Amino acid sequence: MKKPLSFLSRESLLQAGVYQYGLIDVQEIPFSPEVRVMCTACPSYNHSWACPPAVGEIDDCRQTCLSYEKMLVFSARYELEDSFDYEGIQAGMRAFKEVCDKVFQLTHQHEGRYLLLSNEGCFRCKQCTWPNAPCRMPDRLFPSIEGYGILVSELARKAKISYVNGPNTVTYFGGLLF
Repeated sequence: MKKPLSFLSRESLLQAGVYQYGLIDVQEIPFSPEVRVMCTACPSYNHSWACPPAVGEIDDCRQTCLSYEKMLVFSARYELEDSFDYEGIQAGMRAFKEVCDKVFQLTHQHEGRYLLLSNEGCFRCKQCTWPNAPCRMPDRLFPSIEGYGILVSELARKAKISYVNGPNTVTYFGGLLF
């Protein structure tokens, strides 16, 4: 039997900047309407094609995820000066987008149907076109994992990876559905 995503070796994931990863069946994805409610407090809410409400209703997001078989859950960990290091948190958020780009590049070269979910927001354009015009880069749009209503702490547990990675760190999560 061919190993799923055999082209995503441990080495290629580490080179992409992935800290930890695990594989789950899509039926294990923990959806929670409460996560979507929390999105309303985020500055990206209603300002990005990558976030609610642009990503669709939570039931539609769930159905989209369930149309795949597996999810590669992955994370990246970033050091902070202290737990109040807002600049470090923002830098980690942007650096994780680059990790997602690298994971996307690894999959994009291979046949198959994939959906990559990333951390909140999208930073590709200086000003997002939402809701007045279509996304300028829909092939490079990675919707928010939380915007899809996924409870990331539980997702990490199911994928057997750490949600909290030590003091003075921030960890961001993504998911590759295939």
